[in-house]
Amino acid sequence: MKSLWETVRSGLLWAVTLIHFWTAVPLLIFLTIFLDPRKHDWLQRALCRRIAYFSGARVVAQRAPGFDPQRTSFFMVNHVNLFDPFLLYCAIPQHVRGWELESHFKIPVYGWLMHRFGNVPVPDVRRPADLKRLWRMTREALDGGTSLIIFPEGKRTRDGRVDEFEDGGFRLAQQLGVPIVPVTLIGSFEHFRTGHWMLRPHVVTIVLHDTIETSGLNKEDVPALRDKVREIIAGPLKNS
Repeated sequence: MKSLWETVRSGLLWAVTLIHFWTAVPLLIFLTIFLDPRKHDWLQRALCRRIAYFSGARVVAQRAPGFDPQRTSFFMVNHVNLFDPFLLYCAIPQHVRGWELESHFKIPVYGWLMHRFGNVPVPDVRRPADLKRLWRMTREALDGGTSLIIFPEGKRTRDGRVDEFEDGGFRLAQQLGVPIVPVTLIGSFEHFRTGHWMLRPHVVTIVLHDTIETSGLNKEDVPALRDKVREIIAGPLKNS
């Protein structure tokens, strides 16, 4: 009986979440034709809060004393499921966009939203010209005061653990002197597991760790920086 109830509940959560998504997102896309997305940031945050609520996630944000909300930064986050960007937007207290695989921009509605909102496409094939374009678009976003969310694992976890990190985002942070904020998602795996369809109501805690400076680092420091950030992100998950 419990299993039946969980299945029915999950179906209802999906139905309400998707109805809200497909209703609200076209409106937001339409607004970007006439307004800078910053002008209706409150509507975007309202969408994300409702997506979290309707899907059964109760978001709790925790900020470390050394987190600087005024700094334009790279937010490095463990990647759990497709709800991650929506939940993060509920917790990060500044204008933020993200690195998004270029192939995702071809997804109907979702891809249009990513394009209109100014997310930065990450090339699926890493040719020199494509990487140069990524560097340029990232720099333009940062110069405009937009922080960026990066999932350094490059894929979603299948077992709840933090996988190895790729170097790309850390190299760019070192080259541009952009501070890094490690972010830990706790409870997202219990809320929704990639590869399954069941939604389970759960508290998702988002920990914004101390801001890490990168100015003055050289390329030889990148591996140590990468490993340090991974250790910070993975730490709270070991105790959860």
